[in-house]
Amino acid sequence: MTAEIAATPLTDSEYHEKTSAVLASVEQAVDRYLQDDVVDIDAHRTGGLLELGFPNGSKIVLNTQPPLHELWMAARSGGYHYKFSNGRWLDREGREFFEALSASASEQAGVAVKFAPPA
Repeated sequence: MTAEIAATPLTDSEYHEKTSAVLASVEQAVDRYLQDDVVDIDAHRTGGLLELGFPNGSKIVLNTQPPLHELWMAARSGGYHYKFSNGRWLDREGREFFEALSASASEQAGVAVKFAPPA
């Protein structure tokens, strides 16, 4: 059994600012991968939902959950909920969002891709 991740308290505006930066960072990385001809990942964003489509037809969906102050990811490997804790988005097991996204996207893209937190 794992200990509950202690979420850093955020105001609604801080939460929206942080999640918007995360989604923008992912979109920028996807654009770079397309521009550099690494892999063609189709990104479609509607508000707090970002859908990533991969050449093999699979998808990863990133979704903000404002009432819970969480960030969710649905991938072939499963569904994950992340809370902001000490400057990082962590799931219930303590796994970091960008590491999990990089692993899932690499697996679904068939090539190594890396996503990083906004600077």
